Amino acid sequence: METSYDYIVVGGGSAGCVVAAKLSAIGTVLLLEAGHSHHHPLLDMPPGIFKMINGSKYMRYHTTTPQAHLDGRQHDIPQGHVLGGGSSVNAQVYMRGRPSDYDEWQSILSDNDENPGWGWDDVLPYFKGMESNIRLNDAYHGVDGPMKVSDPGHIDDFSRWFVQAMQSVGLPFNHDFNGESQFGVGFYQFMNRNGKRSSAAYAYVEPQKDNPNLTVLLNTEVHRIVLEGEVATGVECVLKSGEKKTFTAEKEVVVSAGALVTPKLLMLSGIGDKSHLAEHGIACQLDLPGVGQNLIDHPEVPITAFANGPYGYYRQGEGWRMLKSGLQFKLFGSGPVTSAGVEAGAFVNPTNFDSPPSIQAFCVPIVYLDRDSRQFLKDDYGLTVTTVVIKPLSRGEVKLASSDPAQMPIVSPNLLKDPRDMQQMIEGQRFFLQAFSAPPLSQYIRSVAIPDPNDTSDEVLLTHCKRFVKTNYHPAGTAKMGAEGDPMAVLDAKMRIRGTRNLRVCDMSSVPNINAGNTNSVAMMLGARCADFIVG
Repeated sequence: METSYDYIVVGGGSAGCVVAAKLSAIGTVLLLEAGHSHHHPLLDMPPGIFKMINGSKYMRYHTTTPQAHLDGRQHDIPQGHVLGGGSSVNAQVYMRGRPSDYDEWQSILSDNDENPGWGWDDVLPYFKGMESNIRLNDAYHGVDGPMKVSDPGHIDDFSRWFVQAMQSVGLPFNHDFNGESQFGVGFYQFMNRNGKRSSAAYAYVEPQKDNPNLTVLLNTEVHRIVLEGEVATGVECVLKSGEKKTFTAEKEVVVSAGALVTPKLLMLSGIGDKSHLAEHGIACQLDLPGVGQNLIDHPEVPITAFANGPYGYYRQGEGWRMLKSGLQFKLFGSGPVTSAGVEAGAFVNPTNFDSPPSIQAFCVPIVYLDRDSRQFLKDDYGLTVTTVVIKPLSRGEVKLASSDPAQMPIVSPNLLKDPRDMQQMIEGQRFFLQAFSAPPLSQYIRSVAIPDPNDTSDEVLLTHCKRFVKTNYHPAGTAKMGAEGDPMAVLDAKMRIRGTRNLRVCDMSSVPNINAGNTNSVAMMLGARCADFIVG
């Protein structure tokens, strides 16, 4: 095994797979991933992850600190522990956010002399270039990229009834949430095709399997970035065998370990807040107080109802139902196996339809609760609509638990801590509760279990939100790009760590603010842009 490469990419998640594959066209690349291979039949099938999400080697579970504003509750933040990262274990919803998200980044970075352009017009070509869309080919979409984007292969009746119910209460039908406007209700598109997931690992790394320039090492934990003065020269890691190894990067090290692990690795390497590093006996190489701060995530709260008949996906992955669905897929390539389990959704500002949406909704045709909340409801035929605050103002942090690289970081996301986020969530809950009493959905609902539909006061909904809020699996912002004068900015506008050479961060850690919607395609766009910055 070589010990020296042109480029080392730490983390084989959505961004890491893209940047590594693209850099392999110009030099030798070592891609280091702590998790496992993405080859597994349950990972490949669109709904397979629902059989793994509550306990699997392909997920790492970060447990938050007790959240005082949630009455001391702790909740999980699962992250992919597999090549492809989130793109190998997520629900595959294809979402980019809206143009104003990126124009906001451009505004934040506008006084940065190195700003290459982060506005919508700058990033749209990257999104289009990644995409092979099965239905759309227009100013917003491409058809020649490696990432396969498709309509849902199967749509459950509950999803159709939800879409129709929301139209009956005034939301217009939207045929493309990544098009001219997010506003409305409709069916999502997904990163899969013909019943097989199209992850970053499949789309970008797999086609390079015979490329001698790309080396992929799985089950390899990186413990430290090696710095010689201000220059990143390599990484120290532990291989699957347990052997400690140092690899050298002749040109650049790119950290793509995700918004919870990237700041941990930087701090273990002596890059972070000087006083926090001193608490753990780590010599400060570079005092950057923004490392681990500015943690942003989309908070999600469920509305759950029981059905009055055998509707939805209850027990579809068990017994004869599983055999029936499997046989249908094998013989005809159709049926529930081709669905990611979340087919429909909506975007709306509940208090003002003319304003940019503040809430995203997901329609899930099961009783769907977080691991720490399952005891509150029995499993049965049912429907869950989750409401998500898409531009949250709450900010959390990631800190070191110790100087031991084997220790998980301390994570405090502060979901809904800002009262403005809580108020938006309450308004979202109140609005989407209407769906359950609107036709045609109302004909198939036995009862709404949570929250209490007979008391939708702010006080009651606030209690409900505090008890059931969970991550939407989108942590971001913990090593953000920023303007020249921002003391909390970790990166410049080309994703380089300030005060260093040959060291970049390329994942959702780097964003100045979170986009309005799912983040996986955004992480992949960051990978493509980072590769272009390096290539020059």
